[in-house]
Amino acid sequence: MQKSVKTLGAAVILSLSSTAAFASSCGKVSIADMNWSSASLMAHVDQFILTHGFGCDAELVPGDTMPTSTSMVEKGEPDIAPELWSNGVKEVLDRGIAEKRLSLAGASLSDGGEEGFWVPKYLVDKDPSLATIEGIVKNAKLFKHPEDSDLSAFYGCPAGWNCQITASNLFRAMKLEDEGFELIDPGSGAGLSGSLAKAYEREEAWFGYYWAPTAILGKYDMVKVDFGSGVNKEEYMSCTSQSECESPKVTMYPPSAVHSVTTTSFASKAPEAYQYIEKRAFTNADMNRLLAWMEDNQADGEIAMEHFLKTYPQVWESWVSQAEAKKVKKALAEL
Repeated sequence: MQKSVKTLGAAVILSLSSTAAFASSCGKVSIADMNWSSASLMAHVDQFILTHGFGCDAELVPGDTMPTSTSMVEKGEPDIAPELWSNGVKEVLDRGIAEKRLSLAGASLSDGGEEGFWVPKYLVDKDPSLATIEGIVKNAKLFKHPEDSDLSAFYGCPAGWNCQITASNLFRAMKLEDEGFELIDPGSGAGLSGSLAKAYEREEAWFGYYWAPTAILGKYDMVKVDFGSGVNKEEYMSCTSQSECESPKVTMYPPSAVHSVTTTSFASKAPEAYQYIEKRAFTNADMNRLLAWMEDNQADGEIAMEHFLKTYPQVWESWVSQAEAKKVKKALAEL
């Protein structure tokens, strides 16, 4: 009997130490909190689930597309970029993967991302030609410049964002400046969405770059302008998306692969946590609803994370085991 008790005690100690080892194996994890809503929401969701479901010491660090991807390759940090639009940083990602410094954990947006130049649907309903770049050019005066009545307005991507390169190159490729357009830097994501919302609420003309999934394209019915070129992915990758592109040609945006990217060191040191990142993916439909909720409630990524985890358990529970889900729910209940 005494021997049995000792054996049982040893088994319990072994079990507890194994559990402790598992909890500590994840260690410290840094997650890029990007400066747009969907990526910030994902970052906060990852932090909460990794902390409470996997026992990680997860922290958020400021991030942006190019600086974050470059830092992950050259410095090995942060450990996780929850939402990287891969087309825009293909060269950096390819190098990081080739050098075995980065791992593509999977699609963070399962439907991929969509980019383009857009006009309000009510304009196209009145004149179907405005769904084409030829129609836009012929009706350039319709798109009034906010500061100069002699110019027409095209709202580009904010300075510092990777899409500024592609939008600027396509603006040049279509020779829109020769047609009287000025490429307007909206200054920020809020400035870009604000210009669209203001025009839409007044049923005025608007022409500019935007992407999906976003709350704006979920809230306002927009039409993507057809360039008449189809998609030339080789041109897009080799020139359109490159800052040194001297002679860009017209091409529609190819569908954007949107990945969760981690360092290989994170993938190897915390395989269970890495498997969660592999499974964690949002549909555009769900993300549009979440982004609209964030906008309507003026919620940041942290508040939206709590809303998502409490409102969409059927989504996130499929990303983790029952035991991990139980831990997350317990932590949620204590918020």
